Amino acid sequence: MQDTKERHGPAPLAWLFRSLLLLLAAVVTALSLAPGARAAEINRDNDTRYVIPLGQAVGIKLFSQGVLVVGLSDISTNQGLASPAKACGLQEGDVITHINEEKVDSIEEVQTILQELDGQEMELSVLRDEKNLEMTTKAAQCSTDGAYKLGAWIRDSMAGIGTLTFVEPSTGLFGTLGHGINDVDTSVLMTLQSGGVTSATIAGVVKGMDGRPGELRGAFSSEADLGTLYANTKSGVFGHLTDPKTLSGRAVPVAKPKEVHEGPATILANVEGNTVEEYTVEILKVFHDASDTRDLMLKVTDQRLLDRTGGIVQGMSGSPILQDGKMVGAVTHVLIDHADRGYGIFAQHMLEAAEET
Repeated sequence: MQDTKERHGPAPLAWLFRSLLLLLAAVVTALSLAPGARAAEINRDNDTRYVIPLGQAVGIKLFSQGVLVVGLSDISTNQGLASPAKACGLQEGDVITHINEEKVDSIEEVQTILQELDGQEMELSVLRDEKNLEMTTKAAQCSTDGAYKLGAWIRDSMAGIGTLTFVEPSTGLFGTLGHGINDVDTSVLMTLQSGGVTSATIAGVVKGMDGRPGELRGAFSSEADLGTLYANTKSGVFGHLTDPKTLSGRAVPVAKPKEVHEGPATILANVEGNTVEEYTVEILKVFHDASDTRDLMLKVTDQRLLDRTGGIVQGMSGSPILQDGKMVGAVTHVLIDHADRGYGIFAQHMLEAAEET
């Protein structure tokens, strides 16, 4: 049984004092945690990625997933003209992924299956605008060479010259182009099965003029690939270097879009041999609500580059853009009516696309 007499005297004051101390401690704890939480948020917001800006010309080889229909045609048969592709509803831009549930990734595989079927009915699995379709048809036998054909021109690979934008030294992740690789006939983004980049040398330049874009002309190296590709996206083509130490340089922070501003900047470009040089440019406009890869507009101000190329030319896509000691973006397009001007994508958007794939 509790002795109530001990509740009199100094005990109530001690209890009140302890309560005040606990309340004060709670307030101090709350105040100390709040700035800490805000600091953590600030640190996350300022979590900066570092990459090595490159500007090195490379050969890019891409092999598609499935075969892309780039055109339709008629076939001469003993019964007259026929086009199984047209009859079953195939369209330019469609990607044939399977024939009778057998996966096809090359022109040779399609041709082999058509001959083996010997004109029998077959089921085509087709990808159109990210939707899967099924079509039934029969190949027609050509009266000229006796081969069975669909009446569709198809493509399974592409190759060209581009510019490496960056490599992340800690992972070997690299980005190039700043835009996707589209089929030249249909403008459809090629679906990637496999691919790689190899070293290249710029052998010549077709100088750009207002109304006529120029281009870099180069030769691929026959040596082993520098790296393999894993993604072809609207914001760039990405892969990993076989040896992360193959390409070296000084790493710089990647700027957030809000840090990019109008004013002087530079680009790294390889427009002769395999030498990368830095050229001055001016960022004319920054677009924070762009729906494609045109996040900023730039103008070449370096007379050396103007004398060599006339400004921005095809093949320079991917050339890194630097400002205030940071990599802010990559060149993506040339303005046809103004050869000295072009568009660029934010570097941050390229990194986001590389991680989302």
